[in-house]
Amino acid sequence: MPGITSPAITWDFFAAELASECEVFVFGVRGRGLSDRPAAGYRLPDYAADLEGFVSNLGLGRPCIVGHSMGARIAAAFGAAHPQMRGPLVLVEPPLSGPGRAPYPTTLQQLLEPIRASRAGTALEAQRRANPKWSDEQHRLRAEWLATCDETAVIESHRGFHEEDFFAHWPRLASPLLFVRGEDSPVVTDADVAELKKTNPAAQLCAVPSAGHMIPWDNHEGLLNVVRDFVRSYLLTPHS
Repeated sequence: MPGITSPAITWDFFAAELASECEVFVFGVRGRGLSDRPAAGYRLPDYAADLEGFVSNLGLGRPCIVGHSMGARIAAAFGAAHPQMRGPLVLVEPPLSGPGRAPYPTTLQQLLEPIRASRAGTALEAQRRANPKWSDEQHRLRAEWLATCDETAVIESHRGFHEEDFFAHWPRLASPLLFVRGEDSPVVTDADVAELKKTNPAAQLCAVPSAGHMIPWDNHEGLLNVVRDFVRSYLLTPHS
């Protein structure tokens, strides 16, 4: 499950490595990439309903769901509403902002500017300056496909980060559950980690080194290892 400005194809580099040992689907979130762009419907219940339909219609049968950023919020809302439909749940850097909480550290303008630069053909060099550790392929995909992000979808989703509460879903999620943060991320702080542990003792928590919020791009090998180890441990454990 990708984030707020990540069309499905921008996760190709990550999904391709996982696909060597399991079947992988990258969900095309509405309003991004080649997915439909309705005039409205860009809130957490809408996205969670889309995921429920996706899992049901493909007959996936309790899949492992890995969500990053907004995708992690969607995965949490889906998992809380449909516990019988999920397998292992991996939530990577979900925004913890919401009513009465500190705002999401990335402003709406900071999200919209790269999208507009992508449409103008000026995104690539700006991305390289901002993220020098990313590969050329990662830069190329994002610079090309950011243009497909619908601005209404991004605006409404960003508003949802502040009006919809992640912690309405988090305590309802049962094991197997893994929460992953980037060691250098401004999105999930040390204080947040303490609250996450207190409000859901069933969860495992870990941090990926040399990574900020964009863990799959900053240290994708580190995240791959975390996901693989977590899913393998689940598969090796007897289940009723």
